[in-house]
Amino acid sequence: MQKVSELGFWQRMSESRDWVILFFSSAGCASCKHWRRLLSEYERQRSDLVVWEVDAGIDMGLTREFEVYHLPALFLFRDGRYQRPIQVEARLPALDAWLKAREQWPAEELP
Repeated sequence: MQKVSELGFWQRMSESRDWVILFFSSAGCASCKHWRRLLSEYERQRSDLVVWEVDAGIDMGLTREFEVYHLPALFLFRDGRYQRPIQVEARLPALDAWLKAREQWPAEELP
């Protein structure tokens, strides 16, 4: 899992290939800790996926841009293009099924 900030974020995203899960979290969030473990495991299982973590308390620009109102918040990108927010229960099988069901869906507009 890579920590990212708003500095150069969109440039880096435009150069990314495959799947990127953008994960907004904060240090004191218990649900975020659970998702961090789950996403780290999922990232190890998939060679075509990376997880980028944004500290919502520090990188307020990205947090506002993505209209994050509660944590954790997750967003899916593919080949540098925004796909959609991830809304699924925090279990590996559920996350994997959610992602596989959306592999062929077209990109969407950013929030």
